[in-house]
Amino acid sequence: MIQYGHDAVTNFEEAASREWLDTNGIGGYASSSISGAHTRRYHGLLVAATRPPLGRMVLLSKLEETLIIDGERFELSCNRYPGSIHPAGYRYLTKFRLDPFPVWMFQVNGVEIEKTVFMVHGENTTVIGWKINNRSKISDLRCEIEMRPLVAFRDHHRLRPDRTGFDESCEVGEGVISMQPVAELPRLCLAHNSRTVEHTGHWYNDFEYAIEQERGFDFREDMFQPMMLAFDLSEDAVIVASTGTHLAADAAELEKAEIERRAALIVRSETDDETLWPLVLAADQFIVRRGSGHTVIAGYHWFSDWGRDTMIALPGLTLATNRPEVAKSILMEFSCHISEGMLPNRFPDAGEEPEYNTVDATLWFFEAIRAYVENTADVAFVHGELYDKLVDIIDWHVRGTRYGIRVDSDGLLRAGEAGVQLTWMDAKIGDWVVTPRTGKPVEIQALWYNALCVMAEFASQFGDNKRQKQYLGMVRKARASFREAFWNKDEDCLYDVIADDGPDASIRPNQIFAASLPHTMLDKTRARKVVARVETELLTPVGLRSLAPADPRYVPHYLGSPFDRDAAYHQGTVWSWLIGPFADAYRKTHAKGSKTDARVAEILATVKEHLNEASVGQISEIFDAEPPHTPRGCAAQAWSVAELLRVARTR
Repeated sequence: MIQYGHDAVTNFEEAASREWLDTNGIGGYASSSISGAHTRRYHGLLVAATRPPLGRMVLLSKLEETLIIDGERFELSCNRYPGSIHPAGYRYLTKFRLDPFPVWMFQVNGVEIEKTVFMVHGENTTVIGWKINNRSKISDLRCEIEMRPLVAFRDHHRLRPDRTGFDESCEVGEGVISMQPVAELPRLCLAHNSRTVEHTGHWYNDFEYAIEQERGFDFREDMFQPMMLAFDLSEDAVIVASTGTHLAADAAELEKAEIERRAALIVRSETDDETLWPLVLAADQFIVRRGSGHTVIAGYHWFSDWGRDTMIALPGLTLATNRPEVAKSILMEFSCHISEGMLPNRFPDAGEEPEYNTVDATLWFFEAIRAYVENTADVAFVHGELYDKLVDIIDWHVRGTRYGIRVDSDGLLRAGEAGVQLTWMDAKIGDWVVTPRTGKPVEIQALWYNALCVMAEFASQFGDNKRQKQYLGMVRKARASFREAFWNKDEDCLYDVIADDGPDASIRPNQIFAASLPHTMLDKTRARKVVARVETELLTPVGLRSLAPADPRYVPHYLGSPFDRDAAYHQGTVWSWLIGPFADAYRKTHAKGSKTDARVAEILATVKEHLNEASVGQISEIFDAEPPHTPRGCAAQAWSVAELLRVARTR
């Protein structure tokens, strides 16, 4: 349980800076700030995945809540409008906790009210409940609560430009209200146990979203309020918002099932360290269905499923939580989308064909498979379902595939062509490729070498002697070429890229992979020098900087317009997921024992503290390069959670 007391929740700026997130396992989610005020266009009580796991639409944005005690009205909601916060319901908050889903405690004139929100796994369904906790002590008071739903019916990426084509009608049945303001979107059903329903039909204007304003995007929105529901709080009040069919009476059973499901995840993970339990539950939020298999949402709120992110995150999200069958499902699902020896970079949110503009996603696929086999010993699965595809991937890389990706005469892997970004440092602004890294990036060589070693081991296990010999020969050639080409004697570390016009000596975190992966081309002396250089110049309390501060291109803060932020994305900005490979490399290059364990624990502890900031119980995508290392970007990032969980559980 993560919780905040009175001082935190009644401070609007502090409460608005912390977000909550609940997900449904098919790509949908519910989210807002703990103050009750939306701060992002992505916030909403029911953001439904209309084409699971994508096609996410904000259907039910929020509820305006009014508590009535013996006829006196108290507004519990909170919104930001131009120049004002109204209502200011956060002033009645006494506590917020994540236990296991969001719970708010209000106190008004001696009445203690608890509000809960959770999503139903596998459905576009959100359950919202209110109850009086001290009912026996206030039996002489008449307590009611009025709910006014605010609906948006729009893509979660875009604010509604106007009210054109918005059908304001709704159907009122026994205990259920339904509406479909936009014909091409699903019908929203609100099951409830209110005593009365009153048609209203009002538009609320000019909600302001502070984070969108800060990010340089449109930040004002109007929303429609179709009706008012009045509840007698002599019993618990319930609204079940869904694209399916439910009754308010289902809420208790749905809540019980969801609590049991989440508790079972923690039990199954066999995680004795209670400080990691939030990470186990956070990991589950990224695992979603795709077709008959599984995939990984790269980050909430705006990312879809990306091949690179999925393969990097797979060991932490699934193997470190003792869910190998999910890992197997993800590997199978992505293996079905291999094209010309490449894994997809991403599946677009609008449902177009997958994009293949990546060199590293495919190489991380090999490492994910290796980790799966190490964890499960399921070599039969690899032999029967994946080995031939892996062989084909190597063959494509040898003869050349998209975007100039091919093995060079020195046995190293080169990649890139004008106008494309192929590594994880993939920011592009119009035609400007911010960090092109065309040629032979250092982490690509580390991943390629690791993949060749993995394939040599598989070939040996499967009796494929011819290919084992081939891969071992490629391993030796790549290792010799790498050691000759990549060592920067002047800086005592590795070059970042070997380009056609010479080496790039930028001090970036990419070199850490040459020391962290299971199979490395570096001897221990050089590996330790790499770790030391990265620790000295790039390590922060929340991850690794993407560029050393001494570099003239270094940007200390990720702020400003979309152009400014994209330009800073990999020019100093801290990435928390890199704490995983750094911890691996540190452990590999330092003597086993309490001293090394203590240093790694110290490094991880500061990242774990972030679970209490930004998106509560989650780890952000990026942070400013300089103190106080303000969290930025996606509030919840799959590989950030996965890598912290993986290395925290490594023994």
